Amino acid sequence: MTLKYIIYRDGKYFVAQCLNVDISSFGESIQDAKDNLKEAIELYFEGERGTEEVIQIDEVLFGETVVNV
Repeated sequence: MTLKYIIYRDGKYFVAQCLNVDISSFGESIQDAKDNLKEAIELYFEGERGTEEVIQIDEVLFGETVVNV
């Protein structure tokens, strides 16, 4: 199964967020965050959870916007 994720910096850590299922992890480096996310996803699916919970994503676009709050 191929899953998509994003990684962003939060303070001194890198956070990896899976886009297909609601799972995230972090690490002190980008590689640590990726490795930790992979492990978290594998543990998530190790239980009784099925793949029916996976959102299929064909294309990922990134952007940002400014809002007045």
